[in-house]
Amino acid sequence: MGKNKIKSLIILVVTLIISYFYPSNLTEQNKNIIVSKVIDGDTIELNTGERLRYIGIDTPEINFGKNPQCYALKAKEFNKKLVENKVVKIEKDISDKDKYGRLLRYVYVNNESTSSAIFINEYLVRQGYAIVSTYPPDVKYIEDLLLAQKDARENNRGLWKDCY
Repeated sequence: MGKNKIKSLIILVVTLIISYFYPSNLTEQNKNIIVSKVIDGDTIELNTGERLRYIGIDTPEINFGKNPQCYALKAKEFNKKLVENKVVKIEKDISDKDKYGRLLRYVYVNNESTSSAIFINEYLVRQGYAIVSTYPPDVKYIEDLLLAQKDARENNRGLWKDCY
């Protein structure tokens, strides 16, 4: 073997070893992330102990100890059915955390019936359990969220039917 082929082979082997022991941030970030608890319609707790707030949406407030807002408990229960005790994938936009120390992320869960992923942030809006509420610079999926909201409102789904 020539010197160039040996160098190329060594570089390839070293690259493979490095990629095996140091997976990408996205892969490592999403390894075994399980939703351990649903706090409300737009906030969850992960098996890492961290709280996560869905980016780009807002659900009615439960107002713990007071009367919950219209559709707050339904939003929490729907969110629970979607993600609680399930493995999720999370995606960061620009900001890492909000002023309360919660992770700000887009969340995806596998749909067992179709083997595809459900984009939870968008799905909650489309089904009428949440409204769009964005805070720049975290606006990566603003168009998708606004289209989902338009669809929910025009089809009188969820809170659009019962609260407005």
